[in-house]
Amino acid sequence: MDAIEALKTRRSVRAYQTHPAPRQVLADLVDCGRLAASAINIQPWEFVVVTSQETRQAIADLTDHGRFIAQAAACIAVLSRPVKYYLEDSSAATQNILLAAHAHGLGACWIAGDKKPYADAVRKLLGAPDGFNLVSLIALGYPGEQPVREKRPLDDVLHWEKY
Repeated sequence: MDAIEALKTRRSVRAYQTHPAPRQVLADLVDCGRLAASAINIQPWEFVVVTSQETRQAIADLTDHGRFIAQAAACIAVLSRPVKYYLEDSSAATQNILLAAHAHGLGACWIAGDKKPYADAVRKLLGAPDGFNLVSLIALGYPGEQPVREKRPLDDVLHWEKY
C-alpha cells in the first residue's frame, strides 16, 4: 500500500479478530512512530506496547471511551517527556503508527490520553516515570469490521489564498 492510499483509506477500527499481532509488526509500528517529525528534532516520545490481556483490560477499565482495548490484540501507549511541544510531537508519532498499522493490514483506533482524568492512572499502571504525559492509547489488531465513515468533501474544507 502506498502512502496516499493509506492516508485516504485508513479508518478507526474498534472491533477486532481474536488472533494476536506479530511482535515484529508491533515493533515496526513503533519504529514508524519514532520516525515522526518533532519540534527541533527533540523526539520526546516513549512507547509501551501492551499485549497482556490483563493489562489491556485494566487500561480499558480506566478509560471512558476505550473499552474495546480489552478485545484488541495490543495497545500502544504513546508517552512523552514534558517538553514544550509534547502534544504535537507525540500526536505526529501516533498518526504514523495508525498509518503503519493500516499498511500492515491491522485496524487501529486512537484513544485520547492527554488531559483525560485517567491519564495519570494509566501512566502509573505502565510504570512510566513521574512527569511524563500520556498522549494517546492506540488499540490495534486484525479488523473485525470495515467501517465506512463519511468525510467532509474537499470543497467544504479547501480555501485558496484566504478563508
